[in-house]
Amino acid sequence: MGSAEVGIRPAVESSWAGKVDMRLEIVIIPVSDVDRAKRFYGDLGWRLDIDHAARDDYRVIQFTPPGSACSVIFGKNVTAAAPGSMQGLHLIVSDIEAAREDLLRRGVEISEPFHDIGGVFHHADGKGVAIGPNPQRRSYASYASFSDPDGNGWVFQEVTARLSGDVELGDARFTSEVVNAVRHTATGG
Repeated sequence: MGSAEVGIRPAVESSWAGKVDMRLEIVIIPVSDVDRAKRFYGDLGWRLDIDHAARDDYRVIQFTPPGSACSVIFGKNVTAAAPGSMQGLHLIVSDIEAAREDLLRRGVEISEPFHDIGGVFHHADGKGVAIGPNPQRRSYASYASFSDPDGNGWVFQEVTARLSGDVELGDARFTSEVVNAVRHTATGG
């Protein structure tokens, strides 16, 4: 049987599969100055959901990015993590250049768009990336990065079509490297 004939199965089998939904709801962002962080995330155009203080030693603030089902929380005594220690927080956007322009208009410093020359995922060390969006504008292949005032690192990733385990070889919406990686994983290879 050739690789094209192998049936696709879920990448990870689980006894919980199909029984319990699990959705990412909250990401906690460690910050040093709560009011500065509140201004920053508010200036991004994110929705303020909660600003609650109890006593002088506890405050929780929650923001939700536009279109997101997941929110961020930061505040006073909500995490022991060092301010600025969250890195690689991905925000999925449908148009990397429009999203970048929006942040620039809001006064936020953001990198030039970039893409991984290997076609699968960007490298944290900055090696193997090229300036500019993916030349074919493949889904999952273009990025831009920015940080909040504490240095928590965010990455815009352009996604125009969602990946699934049954992606076909040659699907032009994705880089061939991504298609091959997904198919390899889905077939247990």
